[in-house]
Amino acid sequence: MVLEQTQQPKLKPRAENIGVRPATLKDSDGIARVFLESAEHHSSLDPALYCVPNFEIVKERYRTGRQHPSGVEVEGITYVADSDDGIVGFVDARLDRSTDAMHREMVFCHVIEIAVHHRFQRCGIGAQLLLAAEQWGRDNGANIALLEFHSANSQASSFYQRRMGYRVTSITVVKNL
Repeated sequence: MVLEQTQQPKLKPRAENIGVRPATLKDSDGIARVFLESAEHHSSLDPALYCVPNFEIVKERYRTGRQHPSGVEVEGITYVADSDDGIVGFVDARLDRSTDAMHREMVFCHVIEIAVHHRFQRCGIGAQLLLAAEQWGRDNGANIALLEFHSANSQASSFYQRRMGYRVTSITVVKNL
């Protein structure tokens, strides 16, 4: 009698097995891989707005620290989620101020990018990354945190609003010209 060998299902990673730390320039390869996976997802949501950039361009951007604006007095940080599998997520945040005279004078922590490899989603890593960015903002004088996501990204909407306590305060509309 021949018994078939069944393959054990891969267990879902757990967030407590993954560390969040400030990124180094050496993390650029891993960040670029997660970034491109996120770009593919966003491109599938709205191909008129999003594209999948070249891997080498994204890698070089993070390798040289150009993910944050240069030449202006803006502080920025990138955190990575690191596991035995390498970089499985990242978040980019920077300190900003509104230029709108109607807005109250305050510093905000602007979360520019956040992405978690699809195999590591829904296990707390995104929350760890976002909390790290928020704490960094708080430590650097930010009064609020803000971020943007595409309206078709219902998974992100649920995560930010239900799980992380964000609320909708503005709506961005676009029109092709």
